Amino acid sequence: MSGVEARPTNFIRQIIDNDLAEAKYKTIQTRFPPEPNGYLHIGHAKSICLNFGIAQDYRGKCNLRFDDTNPAKEDVEYVESIKYDVQWLGFKWDGEVRYSSDYFDQLYHYAIELIEKGLAYVDELTPDEIREYRGTLTQPGKNSPYRDRSIDENLSLFNKMKNGDFAEGKACLRAKIDMASPFIVMRDPVLYRIKFASHHQTGDKWCIYPMYDFTHCISDAIENITHSLCTLEFQDNRRLYDWVLDNITISARPHQYEFSRLNLEYAITSKRKLNLLVSEKIVDGWDDPRMPTVSGMRRRGYTPAAIRDFCQRIGVTKQENTVEMSTLEFCVREDLNQNAPRAMAVIDPVKVVIENYSDHLDEVLNMPNHPNRPELGNREVVFTRELFIDRADFREEANKNYKRLVLGKEVRLRNAYVIRADRVEKDENGEITTIYCSYDPATLNKNPEDGRKVKGVIHWVSAKFALPAEIRLYDRLFNTPNPGSADDFLTTINPNSLIIKQGLVEPSLRNSEPAVAYQFEREGYFCLDSKYSSDDKLVFNRTVGLRDSWNE
Repeated sequence: MSGVEARPTNFIRQIIDNDLAEAKYKTIQTRFPPEPNGYLHIGHAKSICLNFGIAQDYRGKCNLRFDDTNPAKEDVEYVESIKYDVQWLGFKWDGEVRYSSDYFDQLYHYAIELIEKGLAYVDELTPDEIREYRGTLTQPGKNSPYRDRSIDENLSLFNKMKNGDFAEGKACLRAKIDMASPFIVMRDPVLYRIKFASHHQTGDKWCIYPMYDFTHCISDAIENITHSLCTLEFQDNRRLYDWVLDNITISARPHQYEFSRLNLEYAITSKRKLNLLVSEKIVDGWDDPRMPTVSGMRRRGYTPAAIRDFCQRIGVTKQENTVEMSTLEFCVREDLNQNAPRAMAVIDPVKVVIENYSDHLDEVLNMPNHPNRPELGNREVVFTRELFIDRADFREEANKNYKRLVLGKEVRLRNAYVIRADRVEKDENGEITTIYCSYDPATLNKNPEDGRKVKGVIHWVSAKFALPAEIRLYDRLFNTPNPGSADDFLTTINPNSLIIKQGLVEPSLRNSEPAVAYQFEREGYFCLDSKYSSDDKLVFNRTVGLRDSWNE
């Protein structure tokens, strides 16, 4: 990036600026370290934009490194989805994809080094006993009865752990730090545990796996990371991060800096809870358009540019706060208003018959794809005697504030003629089935010649040429701004988060591509659904409305 371009500033960038001014580093190196146990969500998008954005702006490098230390919960499916999401958001990692498992041999030898220094021991307390011995925020912990084993005994027992001679949960390796520390993370934390699980990268080579806090700092050092950025819940863990690096033989010294995680209204960003939504089939997968996952937002029609803009707008601070969903939707709406081509779709159709229009005439009208961007070209739409309009665009009676079609009055059809509603036909239930109209042939894209004013404009599709389409109207998945605070967040599910309509769309949408957004005139922004659409059935997702109806 050019040094003259305006770029965001925050406390992390100020730290980097100072480090560079003091010649502390020659090159800035960051990393994005997801655990491959789920799909990425909007909180990860913030971290991606931060880490990769810093690398771009400072002409540095950013690694993609999978924190793959728990094979029981990880899957190659998640690895591939994460790689795709990072690239889709517009970023490229330095070199090859990295894995914490790449360093398992080195990590094992660093664990041996800590044992040899008398700084780690094999503990045979059960997991429940370890929790009990750890103490509380107000009470110090107490030493394990196995804490004072000799170095030789610990080396031998750790080797037995490695060789599979202990059952899961029967032994672990712990750091020997301070069971009376005011920081619970420093009360002899577990460094290695036993798991008889096949690993997606290393197969069955290991049956002991290092813990995140031991792995992460060493991986950072091996990769020469300069600024290790994580969210505030890891603030206390920085003490352990530094302790491990202080006590092993390694030359590089990365530093950890914490920023506030992204909390978004009407959304959950806990992978455990998102996984529950999927497993309980409350949503139809990690990429359900109601999910705050990157894949869900992509399927819904959110754009990478809009997500990057959102992440820049909310900024990077140490202050915990909750961002309004309307801020994200504003960014999406602003991007799509500028870039999405226009089309016409009728979501709740009612038939219109223009009685004075020839039944034998199919008139090809030329319409702009975008009112303010002629470079996006035009499309041809056929006008016919029988049309469909949206049921909400007609009333038999209405006051002067209603700017749509009223019985006995006129309205303009988008990019076409002025029509007047003359009479209606109803079924046995009193439901209007057909609106009979007449048109003024001298009003194609121009005002009536006698000077009368026609204020309203409504959209339409040809009854003869329109294509049937399923229209999925997505709303917020939860009906409370903070679903995570509920005793059971599943009780806050919005039962109307998905409404399915059977509508009609103009023929130009036959060849639309998934996740490519259109503005359905006067209805909102929509895109073809990547999961349910087929050659035989068009399915469109509502990305976002034309305006923020939640704050009205």
